[in-house]
Amino acid sequence: MPYEPPTHTVERSLRATTGAKIVAGVDEVGRGAWAGPVTVCAAVTGLRRPPTGLTDSKLISPKRRTALAGLLESWVTAYGLGDASPEEIDALGMTAALRLAAVRALDALPVRPDAVILDGKHDYLGLPWRVRTVIKGDQSCIAVAAASVIAKVRRDAMMAELATHSDVCAGFAFDANAGYPSPAHKAALEERGPTPYHRLSWSYLDGLPQWRHLKKTRSSAEAVALESGGQLGFDF
Repeated sequence: MPYEPPTHTVERSLRATTGAKIVAGVDEVGRGAWAGPVTVCAAVTGLRRPPTGLTDSKLISPKRRTALAGLLESWVTAYGLGDASPEEIDALGMTAALRLAAVRALDALPVRPDAVILDGKHDYLGLPWRVRTVIKGDQSCIAVAAASVIAKVRRDAMMAELATHSDVCAGFAFDANAGYPSPAHKAALEERGPTPYHRLSWSYLDGLPQWRHLKKTRSSAEAVALESGGQLGFDF
């Protein structure tokens, strides 16, 4: 299906209305996976013309996506990556884990951006960051699309390495499913139970009676701390 290539429209708008000189596009990958981290990339692109074929990473074939990520890493002005681990996701919940990973990605940039374009409709960053949310920003905004591709390729490579180099992950096919649900993943879970890389607070464990006792829930103290903006030991 044809698609419109991403543009710098939102970035130009932010520059004009807020005076922002450095604008970062931010996108995540791994939100819906059962295993592995959630990974966030923050990319600063300026207003240059991007490599041909740039769009949302999910719309690009794996081979083309890998090649494009290699081009983007040298084309962008700067990029930073941040992860939140399965343990952090279990302890904090996904929204707070996303914020943790995003702040880590933004902190990895050589210069703090004046504004952030965040993919989606929910601002999980909040103050002190100046945020513009854009639904399907990974398709419409060049900086967000670049972040989408870099994050996806980096996380897929991380999960593939787990599949290859960790005996405990044998049979889970993380190199093919990147920790998302798949027939091989489900079969391995039923037979062997979750690995140390699985998220243990997720509902997939409800369907595995023999492993349900491993499910984790956040304590009421954690929930209250999160709702009131508490940091739970993390420097947000």
